Amino acid sequence: MKILCISDQIDPLVYSSAIKERFKGIDLILCAGDLPMDYLDFVISSLNRPLLFVFGNHELDEHSFFRKGGDISRGYGAVHVGSRVRIEEGIIVAGLGGSIRYNRGDNQYTNFQMYLEIARLIPALLFNRLFRGRFLDVLLTHAAPRGIHDRDDPCHRGFTAFLWFMRAFKPKYLIHGHIHLYDFSEVRTTVYHQTQVINAYSHYVVDTEDKGNHL
Repeated sequence: MKILCISDQIDPLVYSSAIKERFKGIDLILCAGDLPMDYLDFVISSLNRPLLFVFGNHELDEHSFFRKGGDISRGYGAVHVGSRVRIEEGIIVAGLGGSIRYNRGDNQYTNFQMYLEIARLIPALLFNRLFRGRFLDVLLTHAAPRGIHDRDDPCHRGFTAFLWFMRAFKPKYLIHGHIHLYDFSEVRTTVYHQTQVINAYSHYVVDTEDKGNHL
């Protein structure tokens, strides 16, 4: 399975007439936040594949609608998985959107509040473990885990709650955004316990058939 991960930047390699050829074979699209809904609509309509997303701390015009439980709005085919668990294409995805609180803006959380968001996922995760043999496959977040790909400034610090989540529920992947990469030689994949942490900034393709990447 091939998963196209996007976040934070409208990527000219994605927002292109060549998208179908460049990303043929994609099975699932995951958006880690801070992208306009029109862009997600373009990616969905071009690739004709399901797209799951969380909101970041910007591009929040539609946030109130989706937060109240809406899955599809104004023709957008993207499915919001913030503080939810969903199975798509056989992959179990849980979502945790938003960033660390730094100015009391919308979709910002303290670390304690993020633990409360995680608590909302636990019943579905336990159900999956009991009936599907695993809690989940992918944790989709906007912010990074604390100490992995994050920054020291107040806006871009990661959540220590995510470190606990990875140890407790052992997702194969944690895919995040929020951390811009201005030098693409920077580290964007890191293994933490049994989880591969991936920075989806701009775009990144996960091929689960690669050695060591099997779901």
